[in-house]
Amino acid sequence: MELCYRGICYQYTPAAVEAKVGQLAGKYRGLDWQFCNIQKAPVQQTNVELKYRGVAYQMGSSEAPALSAAEKARSMMMDRQRMAEKRQRSLLARSAAEVGLVAVGV
Repeated sequence: MELCYRGICYQYTPAAVEAKVGQLAGKYRGLDWQFCNIQKAPVQQTNVELKYRGVAYQMGSSEAPALSAAEKARSMMMDRQRMAEKRQRSLLARSAAEVGLVAVGV
C-alpha cells in the first residue's frame, strides 16, 4: 500500500499476524466474542532507514557515532566558547545590576 505524508510517498507493508481462534468464548452486551491466540509473535523491522528534516538516523542505537579527532576538537572548542559566553553574560548582568542599569530579579 502506498501512503503519502507531507508530499513524500512510501510503501507501507503491515506485518502479517497469524491468529488461531480460541475455545474460550462468551457474550458481552448481547454480542458473541472469542479470544484469538497469536501463533507467532510479529517481528519488527530492525534496519529501518529513517530521516527527520533530511538527517538520517536509526532507532534504538545507543552507541554514539565515532567522531574523528577534528570533530572532537571542534566540539570541545565550541563547548568552551559557549561556557565563556555564558560567564560573560552573567558578569555583564551582575555589573549592570550593580550600576543600576537593570532591576535585579525582574
